[in-house]
Amino acid sequence: MELAEKDAVFNIFDMNLWYGDFQALHNLHFSIKKNEVTAIIGPSGCGKSTFIKTLNLMINMVPGVKMSGEIKYQDRNILQGSVDLVQLRKEIGMIFQKGNPFPQSIYNNVAYGPRIHGIKQKKKLDEIVEQSLKDVALWEEVKDRLDSNAMGLSGGQQQRLCIARAIATKPDVILMDEPTSALDPISTLKVEKLITKLKEDYTIVIVTHNMQQAARVSDKTAFFLNGEIVEFSDTDSLFSNPSDKRTEEYITGRFG
Repeated sequence: MELAEKDAVFNIFDMNLWYGDFQALHNLHFSIKKNEVTAIIGPSGCGKSTFIKTLNLMINMVPGVKMSGEIKYQDRNILQGSVDLVQLRKEIGMIFQKGNPFPQSIYNNVAYGPRIHGIKQKKKLDEIVEQSLKDVALWEEVKDRLDSNAMGLSGGQQQRLCIARAIATKPDVILMDEPTSALDPISTLKVEKLITKLKEDYTIVIVTHNMQQAARVSDKTAFFLNGEIVEFSDTDSLFSNPSDKRTEEYITGRFG
């Protein structure tokens, strides 16, 4: 792929990453399209989480990291020149493996981002909090205890609250790094249904160890192995008719 794809949110060209002398990502080259769910699968240590943290430059917090190539976001290579990280991370939200709400009220967790970005009016904040919680199907469960500490929510509720917190600033992209790995099956199903709904308004990139999950929620899947992309295609094609033997061996459980 030599030309940037027009409907892509990210166009990644010949992207490499090193931790000191160790090269963790090799010559990545693919596009992530708008309003799609792109799943990143592969065995532990293959570079999945490293890659997703490059998309909002959270990886820059790791000492000794170097990168080359291009990650074009909104037609700008974010690996070159000065980037406003606060603005970038407003536009590209991140959800981690375990719900990590602030030890504050449910309301303040959701209102945190909008306040940081200058929204002070109580009425406007009330609207954002309510809509964000409705968008993650949590409003009915918590509307009568918005002043309660978010740490009192269940694990599944905490994860949905963190998604509400991420979308309260109206990002373009939501990155999810193993978002259901700490959840029970019922909570996992709720988050998966939520991902399918959210892609109407957001572009979603999800790292998952769970291949069934990738098959259920994603439009495209990239199979990573040893820091390289072995295969990237429509999810249905990759799982039903992989073009690389290593992909077939991984998805049939022969390794990983």
